[in-house]
Amino acid sequence: MRRFGSAAIDLCYVACGRLDGFWELNLKPYDIAAGKLILEEAGGTYSDFEGRNHHQAGEVLASNGLLHSKISNIIKSVKKSYER
Repeated sequence: MRRFGSAAIDLCYVACGRLDGFWELNLKPYDIAAGKLILEEAGGTYSDFEGRNHHQAGEVLASNGLLHSKISNIIKSVKKSYER
């Protein structure tokens, strides 16, 4: 796991293949707007943790597309265990 300090650069790293996936909480739309566009133009997949593809603040999950459902399932299971 790596953290570069900018959600936009993390999304761009997923877009260019330097990272296979990225997730983060508590983001604002301006934190992700440019990176989301670049990711989607490169063929990557973007959603919140529930799989909704919207530009709202909060949960962000991005991947190369191949791993998206696997990463999402892991995040959901961990999130569920904390909600108990």
